Amino acid sequence: MPPHWSKIPSNNPKYVLDTLYNNRMIPIIQFTKLNHTNPGKMYLNASHAETHLPTLRQFIKDNALGTITTGIQSSSYPFLQSSHIPWIIDVADDSSETELGTLRGHIARQNPQAKAMIESANSIRPEGSSGAIQLKDEVLVLFTGPVHHYVTPKWYTETKPATGKVVPTWNYSAVQAYGKVTVYVDTNAAESTEFLSSQIDALSRHAETSIMGYTGGEKLNPWEVADAPDRYIALLQKAIMGIKVDITRLEGKFKMSQEMNKGDREGVIEGFDKLGTDVGKEMSESVRVRHEAKS
Repeated sequence: MPPHWSKIPSNNPKYVLDTLYNNRMIPIIQFTKLNHTNPGKMYLNASHAETHLPTLRQFIKDNALGTITTGIQSSSYPFLQSSHIPWIIDVADDSSETELGTLRGHIARQNPQAKAMIESANSIRPEGSSGAIQLKDEVLVLFTGPVHHYVTPKWYTETKPATGKVVPTWNYSAVQAYGKVTVYVDTNAAESTEFLSSQIDALSRHAETSIMGYTGGEKLNPWEVADAPDRYIALLQKAIMGIKVDITRLEGKFKMSQEMNKGDREGVIEGFDKLGTDVGKEMSESVRVRHEAKS
């Protein structure tokens, strides 16, 4: 920090807000550091928030590729790391209004994020233990919807001609899952092998049937793990690590112009329709559906 700048910290118990001042005490930079005792939270406008857990869990099933973000102190690897991983979400009762669920995935052991997790797990690993180790820090897994799009102010057909007080925005949908991660560090442990075999089988079955629609009969038969040689699968499993996230919090955001008045919202729907694209059609329908869900 330059010598002619000074820093005045905040006493805020939840956030550490520091301000840098020049020698005339004019603010130069203000930055916020999240206190470790205060968990992260998704920014949610009330109009966009989705709290219905079955809806959030179904969103994860429909958009299984999630981005896991970890913050792990290490001298060898970056503190913040993210990786795209396909997940399976498990719940005891699909209709439950209270159950958060558990995420199961796997990650390449050569991935630096996996190496950081392994290093962290080994640092707290009880002597003589093997298999699964739960890390102490919370992780975040972000799932995003299949379509998103820019919204031009030209579509606000009521407010723009009346006042001109309109700006662009972006419509999208996302679900954030927070939780405690368990990593299956020991490749030779039976617990690790069983977890990976179960996770890979469940993920393949979900992707082949629910995503691809390969259900047999008049449609193609789904690919199964058993279709590949056992030795080949065993070799591949040595190169990946199973990870499980026990979800402690689910937050959903479906930002689809719900906050707009009727005229502007209908302008957005018409605007997306007139794009004449598949994405435009999906966005138009999403705006309609989310408005009806809010009503």
